[in-house]
Amino acid sequence: MMLSRARKLIFAVFFTSIAIAVYSQPFTANDTYFTALFLYWLFSSLYSHLRVVDKTKSNIPVDYGINYSLSFAIFAGPLGLFIFEALFRLTEHITKKWLKTAEPDEWLHTIYNIGSFVTFNSLAFYLYHLLYPFFDRIPFGFWLLLFLLIVIVSLLTDIGLIIVFHIVGDIRTWQEAIDFIKTRSWFDMGKASLTNGLLLIFLEEKRWGMLISLFLLNYFVSRSFFSKSQSIQHKIERDQFEKMAYTDFLTGVHNRAFMDKKIAELNQTNEWMSVVVADIDNFKKINDTYNHAVGDQVIRHFASTLQRFLNKDDFLFRSGGEEFTIFLRNRTFEESVQLVETILQAIRESVVYVEYEAEERLISYTSSFGLYFFQTGGHVSIEKAYVYADQLLLQSKNCGKNRVSVKYEGTA
Repeated sequence: MMLSRARKLIFAVFFTSIAIAVYSQPFTANDTYFTALFLYWLFSSLYSHLRVVDKTKSNIPVDYGINYSLSFAIFAGPLGLFIFEALFRLTEHITKKWLKTAEPDEWLHTIYNIGSFVTFNSLAFYLYHLLYPFFDRIPFGFWLLLFLLIVIVSLLTDIGLIIVFHIVGDIRTWQEAIDFIKTRSWFDMGKASLTNGLLLIFLEEKRWGMLISLFLLNYFVSRSFFSKSQSIQHKIERDQFEKMAYTDFLTGVHNRAFMDKKIAELNQTNEWMSVVVADIDNFKKINDTYNHAVGDQVIRHFASTLQRFLNKDDFLFRSGGEEFTIFLRNRTFEESVQLVETILQAIRESVVYVEYEAEERLISYTSSFGLYFFQTGGHVSIEKAYVYADQLLLQSKNCGKNRVSVKYEGTA
C-alpha cells in the first residue's frame, strides 16, 4: 500500500494535532458550540461528494474543495476544531466504506486529514489572534488577514502532501514539488477566505439563518459547477474511448473502422479526391529475415512517413497488415500523383534504425502505390474506388514494385 511507507509521518501529524488540542486553551461547550458543530458537520458532509479530487499523483486523492475548518478553528479553538474534524472525517470514512468508494489505506487518509487540518488550522487560530490587532487598524484588514491565513494553511497543506508524495516516490525533484504547489488556484483561495470570513461573522453574531443560507448557497453553486464538470469529464472520456476505438494501436493512425465511418460521410460530398492504397514491398522477407518486432518498427516508420506528407484535410488509415489507405482531398489529379511520387521517393531514400540481437541495424525498403482519382456521389462509390486503387496497387507489384499506378476516372 502506497501510504504505508509514510505511516510514521501520518501518525506524527495526527498525534501533534491531539497534543495541540489537549494543551490549547479550553473552549466553552455550550449550545452555541453544539449548534455550530452540527451545522458545520451537516453541510461539510453534504459538500464532501461535490469536491474536486485530483489523482494525478499515484492513487492518492488530493482534495481541492472549499474547506470550512478555518472559520470553525477561530470560533472554537484547537480542541473544538479537533472534535469537528474527527466527527466529520469519521463520517466521511464510514460513508465511503458503505458506498464501497474508499481508497486503499482509507483509514490512513482519515487519520492524516484529521491531523493535518487540525494542526495547520490551529496554527492559523493562533496567528489570527496574534495579528488581528494590527490588521484591525487597516482598511479591509479582517479580509486581508483571512486571505493571508488561507494562503498559509494551503501552503502548509501542500508541503505536507509533498513530503508524503516524496516518501512514497511520486515526487522526486524540486521542480515536481513546485509544479504541485502551482496547481493551487488563487481564485479558489480567495473564495475560501470569503466563505470562511462570512461564516465566522455569522457565528460570532449567532445569525444562524444567514449561516445556513451561506452554506446552502455554496452547496447549490458547487453542485451546479460539479454537474457541469462531470458533463465535461464524461464528454472527454467518451472522446477518448472513441479515439481509442478508431486508432490503430501499432502506428497511432486511423484504423479500418474509422475508414468505414469516413467513407459513409465522404460519399455524400460530391468532391474530387484520390483513393490511394499503399504497402511495403517484400515485407514478408523483412519478417522472415529478422522478426515481427523489427517488422512492426518498419510499419511504424512507413506510417509516419506517409503521415508527414499529408495535410489536415487528408486521411490516413491502416487498412490491414502492412497496407495503408489514403484519402487525398482538395487536390487535382496531377497534384495527387506528384505527392504520391514524392512519398515513394522519400521512402526509397530512407532507412529504419532497428534493434536486432542487441545490435542496431539499418533497414531500407521500398513501397508500391495504387491511385484512383474520381468524384464522389457519382456512379463510383468510395468503396468501389478503394477496390480499383487496390487493383492498381497489384498492378504496381506485378510491374516490378517500387512504383505508382494511377487511373483518372472522368473529367474534373
